[in-house]
Amino acid sequence: MKKFNLFKEIIVVQKADLLKAINTSKEFAITISGEVKYEPYGDKDIFIFQGKHTTQKSSVLMPKPAPSIAEIFGKKYQIVEDDDRVLIKAFSNWQELIGVNLPRASYDDTTGDGVSEFSSSTMEDIGWNATEFSIKYRELVEVIEENCDGTLLCIEQENPYQFSGLGFIKDEENAAHVLYEHCQKRVKEIISSDDAYALETLSDDELEAAEFFKLA
Repeated sequence: MKKFNLFKEIIVVQKADLLKAINTSKEFAITISGEVKYEPYGDKDIFIFQGKHTTQKSSVLMPKPAPSIAEIFGKKYQIVEDDDRVLIKAFSNWQELIGVNLPRASYDDTTGDGVSEFSSSTMEDIGWNATEFSIKYRELVEVIEENCDGTLLCIEQENPYQFSGLGFIKDEENAAHVLYEHCQKRVKEIISSDDAYALETLSDDELEAAEFFKLA
């Protein structure tokens, strides 16, 4: 998976497309690739903005000047207008973007507790059974991020170190296959090497998990 670190990334949007969206007064969104989209959104879209602009009424006697794009987006966005482009940095709005993107994310790694589940029921079944053999979700996420295509929308900095992210897996069917094979191998190793998980001493839940991985 590729990281899209909002601390570093600048999103480039075509000014004409952005102004058109702003002037419609309808809800629109901007993807990490700078595409302006309208509802209904795709189930794999990743946004750095979602909302709408409502034009404030002004009196005939005291007309108000049209706000700049920076004023419309507010203080949590850094905006630079460059001829026919608009350059956007969105890391200061991270907390709101979690809520915007979470419904489409494959997993949530934004809390201090780390990843605790997958949105895919197939992958969650694998993760849940793996925990019976003390295999952590962190290990599973690392396998996915190393071996599967997708995007990790995150904020990450080094001094002091800070990380928070949402994972978007491109092909969850393939990711489930990769995850299952990894867990099957790991559980087999654990059963053969750890007396606490010897096949004949497994609890009912552990035995059910071993059967899930076709090892009992």
